[in-house]
Amino acid sequence: MMTPLSLPVDPVLSHAMGAALAVVLLSGAWQKLKEQDVFAAALENYRLLPAAMVGWTARLLPLVEALAGALLLFQSTRLPAALLAFALLFLATSAVAINLLRGYSEIECGCGGLGGGIGDQSISWGLVARNLALIAAIPWIAAESTLRELVWMDYLTVACATLALLGLYALASQLLATQPRLSALRNS
Repeated sequence: MMTPLSLPVDPVLSHAMGAALAVVLLSGAWQKLKEQDVFAAALENYRLLPAAMVGWTARLLPLVEALAGALLLFQSTRLPAALLAFALLFLATSAVAINLLRGYSEIECGCGGLGGGIGDQSISWGLVARNLALIAAIPWIAAESTLRELVWMDYLTVACATLALLGLYALASQLLATQPRLSALRNS
């Protein structure tokens, strides 16, 4: 019987996407915890929180992000982790989109992780698109595959696919980070 999250998705795809998102979240959380002052400044620049909430939000968000990333690694906690990851990505993407609509595009995103440090990337519509792609993957990550069980060779495929997905994510992040600099060079 199909449940709402029983999609006809191969478990290799679900596991690889889940592992890749887990690494993205865990590396982002690590960077934010390592550079808490820089992350707090990035949060403050979004101008969406009262000043009194910025400090504790800068401490809490990376912990929630790390929790979501860690829980994505286990099949038994994949659904709550996917919901938590969705909430985090939706919140971050909304904050970026709100500021872009306000005309504030020179804000450092505060993303951290595979793309570099906390202050290495300005917000852009490309960042919104990248995050929407991560959000779009969540139903397949959360899905309980009913197609088949994993066999030993599948685990090797999951590892390789995870590395490939992380490579694509890092490439997209690097392109987004360097795009403003390239535009500035062209215009000078």
